[in-house]
Amino acid sequence: MMKKAILARKIGMTQVFAENGEVVAVTVLEAGPCSVIQKKTMENDGYEAIKVGFKDARVNVRGNAYLNKPDKGQFDKAKVGYKKFIKEYRLEDTGGYEVGQEYKADIFEAGDKVDISGVSKGKGFQGAIRRHGFSRGPETHGSKHHRAVGSVGQGTWPGETYKGRKMAGHMGNKKVTTANLAVVKVDAERNLILVKGAVPGPKGGLVSIKNTTKNK
Repeated sequence: MMKKAILARKIGMTQVFAENGEVVAVTVLEAGPCSVIQKKTMENDGYEAIKVGFKDARVNVRGNAYLNKPDKGQFDKAKVGYKKFIKEYRLEDTGGYEVGQEYKADIFEAGDKVDISGVSKGKGFQGAIRRHGFSRGPETHGSKHHRAVGSVGQGTWPGETYKGRKMAGHMGNKKVTTANLAVVKVDAERNLILVKGAVPGPKGGLVSIKNTTKNK
């Protein structure tokens, strides 16, 4: 099976009815159209990959796109309109893609299993209760341990805090991949992919959809 990958924008969540009448929670993704701006081969680059662009770049009052000169050069060489997002996908076989080609959501179909990557919602600095699900301390009068993290080391030897200890800190705003999600429906006319379950990131966030790496 040919490896498939596409950039998409998260629209939000809704629910649809399956054929058996069951209600299925789905995430709606606007997938593509994406344009291939570069194709890397084993002979020239040592690996096979495609570089794609997604979403038209914003332009100023003079009609110039908000892109730097090197990025504009990539699109000019491929004879493709300027895009806001650029991503490279390493694929085992790039024979089905050509520079300048535009492909859409219909590369996937209902029943496919996909891995979706995105940047999770940033939640700022959070305590250990919210960040790691710790239990809180006593609520009784006199307690000074309502939401504190508790002991983080030893009383005597070695008397240090080990690296990786779960503590308060920055939460969210990192790359998250949700694996093995099922494609419920593909609307080729509107470039929409409906995926069962939740997907990382906020509404309007950029996500990447690829064939799943899991066997099941």
